[in-house]
Amino acid sequence: MIRYDTRQSHALARYVIVVLASLFFLVFAYTRASSASSAAPAVLKADDIVKIYVTTVNLLNVREAPSAQATIVRVVSKGTRLTVRSETADGWLRLTDGTYAKAAYAKLVGQKSKAPVQALSYASYSESAADSSAGTSAGASGEPNPNPSFYVPFPAVKSDSGLSEENISRLFEGTKLLDNDLEEAILEIEQDYGINAFFTVAVMKLESGNGTSKAAANRNNLFGMRSGQGDGYLRFDTKADSVRRFGRLISENYIEEGYTSITKISGKYCPPNKDWASLVANIIKRDYGLLQGQTV
Repeated sequence: MIRYDTRQSHALARYVIVVLASLFFLVFAYTRASSASSAAPAVLKADDIVKIYVTTVNLLNVREAPSAQATIVRVVSKGTRLTVRSETADGWLRLTDGTYAKAAYAKLVGQKSKAPVQALSYASYSESAADSSAGTSAGASGEPNPNPSFYVPFPAVKSDSGLSEENISRLFEGTKLLDNDLEEAILEIEQDYGINAFFTVAVMKLESGNGTSKAAANRNNLFGMRSGQGDGYLRFDTKADSVRRFGRLISENYIEEGYTSITKISGKYCPPNKDWASLVANIIKRDYGLLQGQTV
């Protein structure tokens, strides 16, 4: 009787051991499968990738649509990082917040997978940090400083202004420069020679006294350009013609010879006036503030 009970106990013990071993195996197998699943890399679709661009011009307008006439949403400075969803066929970057910037004035530095909630951010960029890691935002809202110190003096004359004809007309309000069909010519020399429209407007205002000088009134000369023959100021059929001549002059005689900043141009363009560069820079700053809605 005792022998029978012992055999029965041994059989029950073996059964319990088998059951526990089976349960342990199942738990172990489930744990391994879960770990492998979580560790496996996700397959990213094209829509899950955003590209990182960095602006290469001193000021770049971000617009609400892919057009130079579209409303400016914000202005970003050189070195600003942009997260880009796609590029249009005509050369506009579509940012992750649905706004647009000109692709010609930014360079691709990397790409990254898109976070579940991705906001457009602006961050400082250096060549040593040309990767896809997140940077420090310029502000809590992702907006640049509305009074950027980099704007005085304007660093590079050959750069994109992002201005429209309507913007330039606003800068001419209250002066004799308005209603002379100058806006198109100013944007034309920016397109042809890369001369920033802010710079062109500032020099025009300074040299012509906002369109009131004798050279402007009698010779349609808005920039104080003189003849190389020593016979006074150049004469033009229209004021817009003087803008086009100014563009060619700055491009061929200054920028192509290494005079690329306001300060450098100043020493050759108007050597007697040591304040010329600061006067031009201050006009640029004032005009920029005007378009940003600041009191000037």
